[in-house]
Amino acid sequence: MGVILITGASSGIGRATAQAFLGAGWQVGLLARRRQALEAVAEGHEDALILPADVTDLAAMQGAVAALVARFGRLDALFNNAGIFTPQGTIDEIDPEDWAASLAANLTGMFNAARVAFGQMRVQVPQGGRIINNGSISAHSPRPGSVCYTTTKHGVTGLTRTLSLDGRPYDIAAGQIDIGNARTPLLESVAEGARALGQEEPPIMEVGDVARAVLHMASLPPGANVQSMTVMATKMPFVGRG
Repeated sequence: MGVILITGASSGIGRATAQAFLGAGWQVGLLARRRQALEAVAEGHEDALILPADVTDLAAMQGAVAALVARFGRLDALFNNAGIFTPQGTIDEIDPEDWAASLAANLTGMFNAARVAFGQMRVQVPQGGRIINNGSISAHSPRPGSVCYTTTKHGVTGLTRTLSLDGRPYDIAAGQIDIGNARTPLLESVAEGARALGQEEPPIMEVGDVARAVLHMASLPPGANVQSMTVMATKMPFVGRG
């Protein structure tokens, strides 16, 4: 057990992961933009700290981590989870504002959270901690029309590898979990779209399976690290070729 900050904790994978960590006895900082949604996640848990903040706002992230450390004393792990999926299309159809929003949330937001967490882990005593970035199957194999999301998730992989290397002198480990087809509102909308077109629905796994994988990664001793993990619906067509 320890202290973890989870971004994007108000719904989907972040919410399920927060519930898993709270159930396992961790002290959990719940960070997202919507206070009311965070309150619902934290309800009944004394070890949950609500931290309304936008990951794209570096000052807000610094304030959130300062509040977490003031409450719990340190930061042992970050689940860098917050992100968005903007409207799909070929690159010539993409609204530049959607491209900018994707970069802001999926890359700058990840950078901001990792920057503040890394800084805290570097100076605390005992030194060190663990940063787990939420990548995606799209970091390896994209869906059609996902140029914004896929590009940012490739960037997350570069962030993870650099953090893993630069964190070594300070006992800061970094790893990435690449998730394929967890049951979130986004995937439910994809499934609904397939049904509307008379197409087969994509294979979907439960978000609790992802949460348990993140809990495993965060619970390893300091001398061990999962550098990269892929967790996906068993029958999704990721492996293979035509």
